[in-house]
Amino acid sequence: MSIRANLRKVAVLALAFAAALPAYAREQVTLQLKHLHQFQFAGYYAALEKGYYHDAGLDVRILEGKDGNEPERSVISGKAQFGVGSSSLLLARLAGKPVVVLGTIFQHSPNVLLVARGEGVRDLRSIVGKRVMIGSLTDELTQADELVAYLTKEGIAMSSLVRVEHSFNPGDLVRGEVEAFSAYVTNEPFFLERAGFAYDLYSPRAAGIDFYGDNLFTSENEIALHPERVRAFREASMKGWAYAMNNPEELADLIRAKYTRRHTREHLLYEARQMMPLVQPVLVELGYTNPDRWRHIANIYAELGMLPRNANFDGFLYRAGRPLHQTWLFRVALAAGVLLLGATAIHFSLLARERKRVRETIRKGERRFRTMFEEAPMGIALVDSATGEFKDINARYAQITGRSFEEVMRAGWADFVHPDDAPALRALTAGGAYGLKTTARLVRPDGSVVWIDMSLAAIETESQVHPHHLCMIEDVTEKKKSEALIWQQANFDTLTQLPNRRMFHDRVEFEIAKSRRDGLRIAILFIDLDHFKEINDTLGHHQGDLLLVEASERIRACVRATDTVARLGGDEFTVILSGLDETARSDVIAQKILDAMQAPFALGQEQAFVSASIGITLFPDDADDVDSLLKHADQAMYAAKGAGRNRFSYFTPALQVAALNRMRLTNDLRGAIKGQQLRVYFQPIVHLGTGRIHKAEALVRWQHPQRGLVSPLEFIPLAESSGLIVEIGEWVFKESARWARQWRGEHHPEFQVSVNQSPLEFQREGQGYEHWFAHLRDIGLEGSAMVVEITEGLLLDASSGVTDKLLQLRDAGVQVALDDFGTGYSSLSYLNKFDIDYLKIDRSFIRNLAPQSSDMALSEAIIVMAHKLGLRVVAEGVETAEQCALLLRAGCDYGQGYLFSPPLPAEDFDAMLRSPLVLLDGARR
Repeated sequence: MSIRANLRKVAVLALAFAAALPAYAREQVTLQLKHLHQFQFAGYYAALEKGYYHDAGLDVRILEGKDGNEPERSVISGKAQFGVGSSSLLLARLAGKPVVVLGTIFQHSPNVLLVARGEGVRDLRSIVGKRVMIGSLTDELTQADELVAYLTKEGIAMSSLVRVEHSFNPGDLVRGEVEAFSAYVTNEPFFLERAGFAYDLYSPRAAGIDFYGDNLFTSENEIALHPERVRAFREASMKGWAYAMNNPEELADLIRAKYTRRHTREHLLYEARQMMPLVQPVLVELGYTNPDRWRHIANIYAELGMLPRNANFDGFLYRAGRPLHQTWLFRVALAAGVLLLGATAIHFSLLARERKRVRETIRKGERRFRTMFEEAPMGIALVDSATGEFKDINARYAQITGRSFEEVMRAGWADFVHPDDAPALRALTAGGAYGLKTTARLVRPDGSVVWIDMSLAAIETESQVHPHHLCMIEDVTEKKKSEALIWQQANFDTLTQLPNRRMFHDRVEFEIAKSRRDGLRIAILFIDLDHFKEINDTLGHHQGDLLLVEASERIRACVRATDTVARLGGDEFTVILSGLDETARSDVIAQKILDAMQAPFALGQEQAFVSASIGITLFPDDADDVDSLLKHADQAMYAAKGAGRNRFSYFTPALQVAALNRMRLTNDLRGAIKGQQLRVYFQPIVHLGTGRIHKAEALVRWQHPQRGLVSPLEFIPLAESSGLIVEIGEWVFKESARWARQWRGEHHPEFQVSVNQSPLEFQREGQGYEHWFAHLRDIGLEGSAMVVEITEGLLLDASSGVTDKLLQLRDAGVQVALDDFGTGYSSLSYLNKFDIDYLKIDRSFIRNLAPQSSDMALSEAIIVMAHKLGLRVVAEGVETAEQCALLLRAGCDYGQGYLFSPPLPAEDFDAMLRSPLVLLDGARR
């Protein structure tokens, strides 16, 4: 074989081996990020996951960063070959560190200053003297240089601020721990907007300080030793960035699946949207970096005294040499030119082919960028900053405005903006605030309004007469509607449209802060409608709702426009009277509300009457926080109810003492049954015709270990309000049944014991009397041994639950007595409809019983009516022989009262049954 053939064979094998190397022995390199994983570095993840690094013969490891300077340290030390850094790389270069910028990803820096929005007109100078978080206190150059330059240009010295070590937690701004907070526009605003926190955003670009954001960089040593690797890494990275910016949702899912789950998908997509005007992938080739912009940055650093004037940073920006394969081709071509006469022709042919390839690449790039512009999911427009004329728009921009392409191009940039938003936007753009991100409204031709998120970004204009800006808009109308609905539902009562409990708390806190500043009082009025439950029970909940709406309007009509009326729930309303210099004002308002409630409420074909009980408490006289004020107003309202309703009452310390006593007594009551502190007393019910005792009423008493005997009037309401009445009622029933069985066996076979049922016990849904009947069967006692006493109010509830329970009692042989008859909502139809066995005439009729008196006439009428309906009558509160005689002549069946016996402990009552009853005339039976 000839020498030439051998050489050719060797060359072919060498080329094949070189081509195979990337597939089997990829070079391992490390990329050091400057922060934790997030969408800010999406291009690098895309390059790795889509195989761009792999195709370039690279095995890339991506490391998270702990601080902004870690990439610089890692790259210079050789721990990492590539890093992501900010514009402060220029400071490092001019400090003698051999860093080289390979390409710029963020054409504009994301650094902004967030300031909590307060009352009145705010500007940046409002942070002077306030606590701020601006960069790290230990490393200002890499964390705060851009913002320091901005504040300096605005005339705000860093020494005039109270610097606090940066926590990078936006919650510190929300909680008011700091007044201002340096942040990335791509990140922290997401959390503030989710929290509903109002803030102002200040960008250094508003003062003409336009730094680059993230830059891909390496070291001079890496370029010198591995030039081809540097070129390949840069090209693959930029390809990854192009993919990431075109596929943000895919990258968001990738980041959460393979890199970090610290951020929600919503957060990552928010970051992607915010990056679009910073990266500008449609208008600027990814990785493009402008030496003039770096000169601008160097001048800013010089103004801050960080760099000398006109500093030379030659070698700082990467300039790729010719690729190695091209050098090899040229050498072959040169050698071929010496050996072969046709080398010149081949050379020019290759050059022509390369020029054609470059032109085709440029055309493809232009088509790619144009496609991205046309197909972008947001509206994009190129606008002449000086004239406001549109230079170009995409289809989505025209669609959002509701106009055709031609209509938009004939108009000016601000012509579609809502009149209320136009002045502010014109002022901002006139001032050069091209880093603006705001929410505004556009008016469509049909008059409808569309809400948009708008971003303005300055663009490179070297070849243009006027400066231009890129306007990107996104339709967020539905989002705004949803947010408004959610906010309305979260803060306002759906029935009355009044502020709800949450909004009430916020308003009180605001008024407290204002009153502390102004030295004035606040009055809180707690309003509860009297007898509202009866309206709901008799007329239905729909009519009750109508009454609540009308009541809310009457209350609002009684207060000033600056006062707040809220509905806490049910029939409870509150009023905040602010700016009071005297308490008399609250008296006047409270009385106006009481008077307004006196008028009848027209509810369709019905009329209803309610009154109101009002509790009043004052800030700062009674308390200095929302919860205490509301609690005190509630206590005062209950005092007004206890005093007879339809009145107002001021909070006093005595009410608090009484409330504490009630709370302690309720707590003691919880252990009363297990502690065997309850007792059942029995009061005889005497047959007036014979004087015999065949019936008794069971009455519960509480023997408190410290307080002694506690009156039922004191602890029964507590038992009802706490729900303990159910447990107490069960215990009383079982005790009464036990004694009834004993007295039926020892005294009389038809002896009956009456037990009282609270409305709360009787109206429990899903709870019948099956367990009572089972207990009676267990102890061998007939149902006829027991009588259940209920109040007239229960009969007003015509629900099936009430009827079913009365039928249950009848079917089991348990009789029913209507207690306190004559004091409630008496109706013959109720007595005729339900199975009632006894009427108990209330003691208020018996107390003043005398011949020819109205009470006597009413009592006689009740007795006659009851007998006509087949009911027997028990007179309560019989205390004198004269009352007994009058009732006997009127035909009353039974009497109960102190004339015969007070309530007695069970053992004493048992002893009384065993002895003859002493009648009024002294005879015995």
